[in-house]
Amino acid sequence: MSRFAVIIPAAGRSSRFGGMEKKPFVSLDGRPVWQRAAEPFWSREDVSKVYVVIAPDDRADFLARFRHLITFVDKVELVEGGAERFESVANALARVPTEVPLVAVHDAVRPLITAALIDAVVRTAEEHGAAMPAVPVADTLKQVDPATNRITGTVPRAGVWQAQTPQVFRRDWLAEAYANRAALNSPITDDAQLIEAIGHSVVVVPGAPTNFKITTKEDLELADAILKARTAKRGAEPAAPKWGAFDDEAKW
Repeated sequence: MSRFAVIIPAAGRSSRFGGMEKKPFVSLDGRPVWQRAAEPFWSREDVSKVYVVIAPDDRADFLARFRHLITFVDKVELVEGGAERFESVANALARVPTEVPLVAVHDAVRPLITAALIDAVVRTAEEHGAAMPAVPVADTLKQVDPATNRITGTVPRAGVWQAQTPQVFRRDWLAEAYANRAALNSPITDDAQLIEAIGHSVVVVPGAPTNFKITTKEDLELADAILKARTAKRGAEPAAPKWGAFDDEAKW
């Protein structure tokens, strides 16, 4: 497969999660959520670099708590994010060398991604230029008046899929999409939306129900149970490395 770069946006405010700690930094079965999301990429030979995007205000805390996890992982680079997710992705995209053909964007709070799903999405993006995992919506969808909580309509679910990440794109397409993002007069909810806006199709790869986003405390509990089940199935998981302090901050 082609080499690809990976952007992990972890600069969000986590307003729906509650508590004092942001979702990407919460421990999930002994490792922070962001690491669970990023590590399946940085361990791959076909990944050129993993750009972990954090809020400027989180930099000191991130380095104090997590620097030992990536000190000797040359593929990881920290990037300061912006006020919105699309600004964070744009900041990281600017760091990706032009010779890297593909870029993957993966949520820092999707910690259950598998190698098989990554392979499938990257191969599809190689062939078609843009790909993403998604799962068909199984439940009935209702439109609800936010003021009264009364149902105002039922949304047909035929052909409706729930988007996931990683979303993988040709680097030149993604760069063009971000260069033209100001022309999109609607909220930007994912990167595929920007690719569609400049006239390219995004091919859907069947995702997995377990590749969900951590949004609530209940999601975290479910992810913990899934990880423990996976570990029990394949044997004990190796412990996270515990290296000492690192004084050279040149790479940060």
